[in-house]
Amino acid sequence: MVLMGALSVALGLLPGAAIRHWLYPVHYAQAVQDSAERHGVDPSLVAAVIKSESNWVSTARSGAGAEGLMQLMPATARELADRGIVDGSVYDPDDLSDPATNIEYGTAYLATLLDSAGSTDRAVAAYNAGPGAASAWGGGDSDFRDAIEFPETRLYLEKVTEAYEQYRALYPDGLVDDAVTR
Repeated sequence: MVLMGALSVALGLLPGAAIRHWLYPVHYAQAVQDSAERHGVDPSLVAAVIKSESNWVSTARSGAGAEGLMQLMPATARELADRGIVDGSVYDPDDLSDPATNIEYGTAYLATLLDSAGSTDRAVAAYNAGPGAASAWGGGDSDFRDAIEFPETRLYLEKVTEAYEQYRALYPDGLVDDAVTR
């Protein structure tokens, strides 16, 4: 509790930009912006997924085999390339450790989920648990969160939602203008 109080006081003394870059950083901002525009996804949502999936660590790898910033499964990337959703000649689906490539495939996948799921909550849950699991959870939009059967997915949705709200509030002029370059 004391640590939380000290952190709150310290954050109150830091200028807004410092808080932004410390708590909710943005790396690879141009790649995020470009992919988000190409696929019709809010760049702040892409940033929130990246923060929640890998905390901006491009070399992240899960035990299940998900790779990179957006923790994408290689089979998902190949499917997106095979379907022509992502240009595999520009973005190699076997090179998910490359930040721009991972962001392109992850954003494209998120866009397909947003198109099919009908709501941001359902799309984010599907990104974590898979589209089959998310579509099996009934409930209208107002009680969808309560219908999620996987505790990990429920927590993931809360984490992404919080990050999404923070990115939108802390970067009102867009991610590229204030981003930390990397």
